[in-house]
Amino acid sequence: MLEKIDLEIIVTIAKDAGDAIMEIYDKDFTIEYKDDKSPLTEADTKSNEIICQALEKAYPTIPLLSEENKAEEYGVRKNWEYFWLIDPIDGTKEFIKKNGEFTVNIALIHNGTPVLGVVYAPALADMYKAKKGSGAFKNGQELPLEVNEMPEKSLRVVASKSHLSKETQSFIDEVAKGTEYIEQVSKGSSLKLVMVAEGIADIYPRLAPTMEWDTAAADAIVRESGKMSYQYNTESKTENEEPLKYNKENLLNPWFIVK
Repeated sequence: MLEKIDLEIIVTIAKDAGDAIMEIYDKDFTIEYKDDKSPLTEADTKSNEIICQALEKAYPTIPLLSEENKAEEYGVRKNWEYFWLIDPIDGTKEFIKKNGEFTVNIALIHNGTPVLGVVYAPALADMYKAKKGSGAFKNGQELPLEVNEMPEKSLRVVASKSHLSKETQSFIDEVAKGTEYIEQVSKGSSLKLVMVAEGIADIYPRLAPTMEWDTAAADAIVRESGKMSYQYNTESKTENEEPLKYNKENLLNPWFIVK
């Protein structure tokens, strides 16, 4: 199945969604709030409509799961070998703040593993893409772009701009003990994961809640860049060797470390 997927079609779909998002971004827009108190804008809805319709047209046999659609029951989902996992706007809070740090996320999942990912940051005009076995790229350049040869001398840690938990900060403080100099930067949306893929950040700890659609597309890029998203063990307070898994009965991600 994967060989039949044209990555450039997915890139085009993400760009089309991004164009529609930016039309709304540049004007006044309304904000609603979902049952979980998370914000929803007309841009989320429009992007979702564009992505879902285009994927259903291009690949009608592949089911899809989006943050903005009602999730299929697990009894049905568990039998999906392949499916699209979509976040029409990751970083809606950043979109509302108009700081540019939001993304369109489209992933293809195969038996629990992300095997294709497109992350588009329309306000920054940055396109990240990856397909298993074919490498990961930012604006056409293969990732990673940078490699830290001396992590014992300096480390750059990226953390959430809107959701920095005390557990995450404690983890960063512990990491700082193993290097001479540590720089902590904040970023919104899935841009944190792709910063590790790119090599401009060494580690992204997320000891706070996320959903599968928040990470899947960027996780595909992380893995193709030679990095990994590891589940965090709350008992030993370290990452274990288990990568993040997708299409679980509960779509909430465990805590994780990307490095």
